[in-house]
Amino acid sequence: MQNDINEEKQQMSFLDHLEELRWHIIRSFLAILIFAALAFVFKTFLFDVIIMGPSRPDFFTNRVLCTLAESLDIPILCINQEQLLFQNIRMAGQFTMHIWISFIAGAVVAFPYIFWEFWRFIRPALYENEVKHSRGAIFSASILFSLGILFAYFIITPLSVYFLGNYQVSESVENIINFGSYVSTISSIVLASGIMFELPVFIFFLSKVGLVTAEFLRKYRKHAIVIVLGLAAVITPPDMISQIMVCLPLLILYEAGIIIAKRVEKKREKFLAEQ
Repeated sequence: MQNDINEEKQQMSFLDHLEELRWHIIRSFLAILIFAALAFVFKTFLFDVIIMGPSRPDFFTNRVLCTLAESLDIPILCINQEQLLFQNIRMAGQFTMHIWISFIAGAVVAFPYIFWEFWRFIRPALYENEVKHSRGAIFSASILFSLGILFAYFIITPLSVYFLGNYQVSESVENIINFGSYVSTISSIVLASGIMFELPVFIFFLSKVGLVTAEFLRKYRKHAIVIVLGLAAVITPPDMISQIMVCLPLLILYEAGIIIAKRVEKKREKFLAEQ
């Protein structure tokens, strides 16, 4: 009889956790919808300034590279000086893309709040000492995600647009790019970079639960380099310069993750020694 009561309490506790998780997810989704609605309203800024920006000659990165090209006398640095041609081949293509990009923009802007909801859900499972040393997690995750977004948007995206938009297998084949393909390429590169820049945060939480250690990360550093090269090859055009520019910050973040894992281990050892 007592066992049945204990099982019922455990089941209620599990169901309570599921209910709590459900509300965290609902609130996160509502935040995305609110920001997505705002993005949908400001269509001109979202598409003409943000989405189409890297393809225009007056984009910040394109202007900086052209200035460098003139001062260093390296004409190849001046990229995206001819406006690409886009076309829509589906009846509802532009409207569907408008909704989809608004949703992505809402998720990007709402990321700090989403991570805060995630943090509120897992916080009760942490010790008081762990909560104390993890207070900057939300700020750090938000900063890293923003840096990844900005890095991809201002560095990787212009290079990708230039390479893929101007690549030709034959002079008789003209590049008239499907607008949906262009938007999908831009959004996938930016989102992938933002997520990959969260590597130190992932390592922090994995080291907290004991799934990875600093020694483990050092041991498999070579394997990590191969994985990073593979990821860089996926989200960048197939040229060496773009891949190196993506690999370098990821490798730096990996090394930062090793330092973070080491600090987590030291704090855990100190906490256990004080018990």
